[in-house]
Amino acid sequence: MQAPQAPSEHPLSLEAMLHAMPKAELHCHLFGTVRQATFEALNRRAGMPLTSEEVQAFYTRGDKPVGVLRVLRALDAWLIRTPDDLYRLTYEYLADAAAHQVRYSEFFWNPTGTAAESGIPYSAAQAAIARAIVDAQADHGIVGRLVAAIDREATPEAARQMVEWVTAHRSEHTVGIGIDYRETDRPPELFAQAYADARRAGLKTTAHAGEFGMPWTNVRTALDVLKVDRIDHGYTVVDEPAFARECADRGVIFTVVPTNSYYLRTLPPQRWALDHPIRRMPGLGLRVHPNTDDPTLHHVTPTLAWLMMVRDFGFGLDDLRAFLGHGLDGAWIDDGQRRAWRAQWLAEFDALRRRLSPNVPLQGN
Repeated sequence: MQAPQAPSEHPLSLEAMLHAMPKAELHCHLFGTVRQATFEALNRRAGMPLTSEEVQAFYTRGDKPVGVLRVLRALDAWLIRTPDDLYRLTYEYLADAAAHQVRYSEFFWNPTGTAAESGIPYSAAQAAIARAIVDAQADHGIVGRLVAAIDREATPEAARQMVEWVTAHRSEHTVGIGIDYRETDRPPELFAQAYADARRAGLKTTAHAGEFGMPWTNVRTALDVLKVDRIDHGYTVVDEPAFARECADRGVIFTVVPTNSYYLRTLPPQRWALDHPIRRMPGLGLRVHPNTDDPTLHHVTPTLAWLMMVRDFGFGLDDLRAFLGHGLDGAWIDDGQRRAWRAQWLAEFDALRRRLSPNVPLQGN
């Protein structure tokens, strides 16, 4: 009789394989990672400015999700009051990500709101986040890096001030800047000077563009005027195939989000996955990499984000392997680290792929 397989050789389901594979996260917002229990504790400490029902509503994602931006604003407005609060949020996020084999994370935080609403100066806030990054790496093996994000709902002057803060308090743990919040009526060119300041200071740059159904020209402006190193979202690039081909030729990395709220709200349930631009982007030669964006608010994990690329958008295992490489190419790490991780992570991916159950239909893809 054949000897039983060793536990390490047991066949894997697709979800188990995707859970075990090494991952990078390049598009995740710190305030969108907050555990509900932590949110509730901060709310109690603040004297319950939000009712229990309101807190629960923040964490209820229906078929047509709404209210994510309200959560992010509520944290600065009412709940975050000390650097230790930022330490807690950062450490918990990195621990949760590491549990899904995220080995490297570049995550966003908006200093403007924290300074204005929470009253925590940039230097103290960054120091607390950096301390959590160090502790999480020691405890969980995850490498975390901070991306200071411009609040595009604030003024261009506030954006330049934020870049000044980052430049004046340079940290090895803060690798660049981004821009987020509501894209509508806030085109990228409003913030061209802040991005020029950041580039002169040697900071890496990225920008949310083409997220809220805004025209593909926002992506072009982010690339050609802001001169960003990569694009967050970028979905409307599919509306202009000639420009999409240009982005493909330039090797632009797009950090996409399978749970993006805009398309879940605006596309009917029976068409959502079929009509989502993510499905079309790789076919246009675009280099995409899946991310969680706001994991606790989107009810998604790093594992689920990758699973959705297969389950909802129809990509195969060869595609996923390519997406993994795109993430490493887009990461703000030195080339030596990139080569080492590429060799290691792709070898792990291939080994896990060989262990897939024969019942997984994508095994040969």
